[in-house]
Amino acid sequence: MVTNPIDPSELKGRRIGRVLTKLGKVTRDQVQEALKLQRTRREPLGRLLVDLGHITDADVMLALAGQAGMQLVDIDASAIDQEIIDALPAETATTYQVVPIAFDAATRTITIAMKSPDNFRAIDDLRLLMGFKVEAVVAAPDQIDKVIQKRYSNDQTSISSIMSDIDDSGALAALQGRGDSIDLEDLASAADDNKVIRLVNLVLLHAIKDKASDVHFEPFEGEFKMRYRIDGVLYEMVPPPPHLALAIVSRIKVMANLDIAERRLPQDGRIELTVNNSPVDLRVSVLPTMFGESVVMRVLDRSNVQLDLDKIGLRDDELLTMRGLIRKPSGIIVVTGPTGSGKTTTLYACLNELNQPDTKILTAEDPVEYDIDGLVQCQINVDQELTFGRLLRSFLRQDPDIILVGEIRDLETAQIAIQASLTGHLVFTTLHTNDAPSSVLRLLDLGVESFLLTATVEAIVAQRLVRRICLKCKEEYVPSEEELMELQLRQSMVQGQTFHRGRGCDACNGSGFRGRRAIFEIMPVDDHIRELIMTHASTNVLRVEARKAGMRTLRESGLLAIYESQTTIDEVLRETINEED
Repeated sequence: MVTNPIDPSELKGRRIGRVLTKLGKVTRDQVQEALKLQRTRREPLGRLLVDLGHITDADVMLALAGQAGMQLVDIDASAIDQEIIDALPAETATTYQVVPIAFDAATRTITIAMKSPDNFRAIDDLRLLMGFKVEAVVAAPDQIDKVIQKRYSNDQTSISSIMSDIDDSGALAALQGRGDSIDLEDLASAADDNKVIRLVNLVLLHAIKDKASDVHFEPFEGEFKMRYRIDGVLYEMVPPPPHLALAIVSRIKVMANLDIAERRLPQDGRIELTVNNSPVDLRVSVLPTMFGESVVMRVLDRSNVQLDLDKIGLRDDELLTMRGLIRKPSGIIVVTGPTGSGKTTTLYACLNELNQPDTKILTAEDPVEYDIDGLVQCQINVDQELTFGRLLRSFLRQDPDIILVGEIRDLETAQIAIQASLTGHLVFTTLHTNDAPSSVLRLLDLGVESFLLTATVEAIVAQRLVRRICLKCKEEYVPSEEELMELQLRQSMVQGQTFHRGRGCDACNGSGFRGRRAIFEIMPVDDHIRELIMTHASTNVLRVEARKAGMRTLRESGLLAIYESQTTIDEVLRETINEED
């Protein structure tokens, strides 16, 4: 039942006081009274009118719906036809907190009721995920909760159940044995099939819920695999039938605005969603292989990443050191480590701390991972010859205070970064090396002169990510002699220390780990280290001298994390295997 007495189009865009007046809920004098009160209380007008006793919370919701041009409706959980309920999968309704109240299969138009009129992203996401034309109305939150609880609570679809539905689908079964010889019209039709849409959506929603960093769709000769990467480790899922590979890949291409007809060249795109009120970016990479196209989706979930310097895993003494380094007026700070070691997150956390109205920050990235307000971010485009070197030359004419160079890959980029540093800029960049001391040798190998290196590099920070022990199934244990020997420890050296591990439970998918933390090795470049660089000292000599000056190695940082019961011996061994003296 519709509860708006006036056509919402007449109320759309008007001020809340005017809307409430037109609806006959308040008088002009009552609005003026609330406006006077607002000068001192600085609260929304609707809230003030409720506090004054002139209207109810339901009246405010009615006005907000009208202001957004939507109807406010009453919904009854038992009055909605099952056909309408079936049009929206349980996982989608639950994730977006919306319920369908009307569905026209012929025009693929669905009307959804949602809790708040400002949830526009839910409408956009449903258009993208389901391929529907979406119309929206507003209903009371308790009514929507009741529908979800009554009509969807026992209908949480699993990937396995969708697979069995797909096996029963005659239209999709027709793709079997056709290989790549499917015309464009059939391919587009398969990509729009409801069962394929539901499968892809469920995989994505599961990946986001389980905090996966990547989702892989991989074709092989006799099967089509789906895998998640969670906390750096790949987990295999129930594989779909191989003949669905083209349909699934095409569905992802449609969502990422890629060309479904192009199967011979790599393609890159992105999908933007909002899940549980958090923006999620999916970076899509499509690669042609021997047996079809492989798709990897990088999940960039803002709510799952900490961009505060004090939340990335730095210890108190390391945090003080880093804050001192990033506030230097000029110089180069290098963050090093293998791919997937959290370098970008550390750099973003540094820039986030320095991001003030009086500071101009420019970044050159490949690709831009997270959009951060206040930063001028530029993406490398090799096809247009927009390289790190070319971007950096332009940066110096943009009057920056701080520059981020995504990665120093060649001598040209290194030289311009050094030039930027010498002209009074603070430069952040990354390298791929095993530890902090070996980064010096890497830069010298690129052809950087040692006197320029000593004049500009202020610090080198190496890092790794180790998995955290799951708090739900954490247990104490005594490590064996062999395990301790791997870390070059003896029982006598760990007297009084307690060691923990995860048994494995539902919360951590049986792995014993949940989440990751960084371990760091920070090497400030002081005068003594500069003298050693000038004399081309070996990496081992640099490491020994840096440790004498107080540098904590990655292995030592890992040991502290073990003693604090945050991670395990195996994890530290796996991530710092090359760090032994």
